[in-house]
Amino acid sequence: MTRFLDWIWVVCLCFVSISQVHGQSSTTAGGHQYPIIPTPKHVEYGDRVLTFDGFYMESVAFPREGLILNEFLESNGIGNDAQGLAVNLLRNDTIGPNDEAYMLRIDSAVTISANSKAGAYYAIASLKQLFRKEGNKGHLPVVDIKDWPSFEVRGFMHDTGRNFQSVDQLKEQIEVLANYKYNIFHWHLTDNPGWRLESRKYPQLQSDDAFSRDIGQYYTQEDFKEILAFCKARNITVIPELDIPGHTEAFRRAFGFSKMNNPQVLSILLDLFDELMALADADEMPYIHMGTDEVRNRTEEVPIEFIETLARHIQEHNRKVITWKEGIELDEDIVTIQQLWAQHPPTKGREFIDSRANYINHLDPLAGMVRLFFQQPCRQVRGDTIALGGILCAWPDNNVSDQRDILRQNPIYPSMVFYADAIWNGRPGYDKQYWTVLPKAGTPAYVAFQQFEEKVIKHRELFFAKKEFPYVSHSGIPWQIIGPFDHGGDFSTSFPVETGIQKKYRVDGRVFTWEGPYFGGTIHLKHFFGFPSITDAKRGTFYATTQIYSPDHRVQDFWVGFHGWSRSGGRRGGPFPQQGEWHNTQPGIWVNGTLIDPPQWKQPGITAQSEEIPFLDEDYFYREPTKIPLKKGWNEIILKIPFGKPSWKWMFSCIPIRETADGIREAEGLKYRLAIKTE
Repeated sequence: MTRFLDWIWVVCLCFVSISQVHGQSSTTAGGHQYPIIPTPKHVEYGDRVLTFDGFYMESVAFPREGLILNEFLESNGIGNDAQGLAVNLLRNDTIGPNDEAYMLRIDSAVTISANSKAGAYYAIASLKQLFRKEGNKGHLPVVDIKDWPSFEVRGFMHDTGRNFQSVDQLKEQIEVLANYKYNIFHWHLTDNPGWRLESRKYPQLQSDDAFSRDIGQYYTQEDFKEILAFCKARNITVIPELDIPGHTEAFRRAFGFSKMNNPQVLSILLDLFDELMALADADEMPYIHMGTDEVRNRTEEVPIEFIETLARHIQEHNRKVITWKEGIELDEDIVTIQQLWAQHPPTKGREFIDSRANYINHLDPLAGMVRLFFQQPCRQVRGDTIALGGILCAWPDNNVSDQRDILRQNPIYPSMVFYADAIWNGRPGYDKQYWTVLPKAGTPAYVAFQQFEEKVIKHRELFFAKKEFPYVSHSGIPWQIIGPFDHGGDFSTSFPVETGIQKKYRVDGRVFTWEGPYFGGTIHLKHFFGFPSITDAKRGTFYATTQIYSPDHRVQDFWVGFHGWSRSGGRRGGPFPQQGEWHNTQPGIWVNGTLIDPPQWKQPGITAQSEEIPFLDEDYFYREPTKIPLKKGWNEIILKIPFGKPSWKWMFSCIPIRETADGIREAEGLKYRLAIKTE
């Protein structure tokens, strides 16, 4: 726990008094009103705010970055004015431990000092987060920042092979990545449903017969170059991925090949990688990703020499080759970067990028963000020449009815914000215990999460209005749990908790007592990937309880769910419940003794293997909220959470929320307390 004390010393915002400067208002500044994500390594806020209605560039060592800042201020109505706020962009090669370091000082002027264009860009990203506009005036807090990243690779991956996304939708997300100091966009361009990058040499890859989804939807070479340029202007490098020899049904359909070991395949792939590399030089596009994962049937198997030939060919064009692990491992004389997924460890001595345990399509919006906050990228404090960094991944495997559903049905934007801090700053230790359950209240780790959560909520209000941001503050919601009672394989079995709350119960000769409090809007009782959690039982029934105070009688919107569906490989976790069920394990929720009805499902009873049927209302955060009557005063909530085969996730979500024109927000006026007083 002491390592978290050290960490908090680094990440908490320090407040110091800085002398008054010309043009300041008397408004108090500080990290609560002006939070920066990722948290800078060193930041000191003054007690004043600069107010200005014009600016001028006094020194510009980085012209492109100066233009970016100029355009930002002018777009916010702050024009060039020789009497305005002075802005200086200075080159300083001695700031921090790497080329991406920067300093940002705001006092009587704005001074940005950086080792490189990248550092200057990150300073501007921090300034953009600090900027406020009131009336026709700009406001910036007095602040002194010195900052640098702990990892070289800080990325995000989208699978557009399975589900096409428009250039505009990708740009929207890339803009967010840039604002949070990511520097990699990993673009998974090919998969079984479609080969999404135009080939002019082999146009059959874009024929209707080649696609199984989003027919005719692909990126032209001009689209690809447009994304490259858009990323480059934001200090982001594109890693394009042509995933072979697995995930190649679209490729085989295009050419009529039944197997990847057809003698023509290698020469075609050599041409396709050449065509890809011709779209940008090695400086602009230094990495090429070959995939090589999940070769799981004979139609995809190829000799190892096949992959080695491709890798050497790519390297001859001065590109670094990336492959997945688990994937096809090449001889040691072929230097590749391994991208780790699931829980696969790196090969000793090989460069690697960490994408373990951070697939957004498996994450729910609440407990999933706890995991992204606490997990340690690369399983070490900071990066080095071997541990390059991490890439957050979105694999919405299932077909979607609308491309915007990729953002609605996966917590893309909250994940970007939470992971930004972990991959920029690193984490002090590798400990899975907080991946599924928040730390105990009052501990340094709990305080660290709460403080960061406050910053996220502020950013949600400032920068994500009307965007899909399904996250509300939930770290203060306490639950007590009891169980697991043995239901003997019958999920409907009732236990004495349902007839009244007591401190303890005797069932089948065993005494059960309440445990907790456990905090959060989502609680994993047993984690689906085996991370440490509350129980290791294989089946049983838990109950959870809390009390909510309402200042009035109301019908309150709630997010309620008993299974977080992974948007991956069908209804990941088993068949979907029938009408009249919350889930096929027959959970329930009582509020003040009244059983709350489950939703009227739009697609009840769908089988697990249903990749082509889009999700509609399966998860709580993209369906209509559950409306629950609350009385004035304290309200008792009891949840029943049975578990057993064929279910996959033993968990529950229950949190009051408020729908607004700008998105989901915290419910107003509610308070919480434990239902069972402990001695």
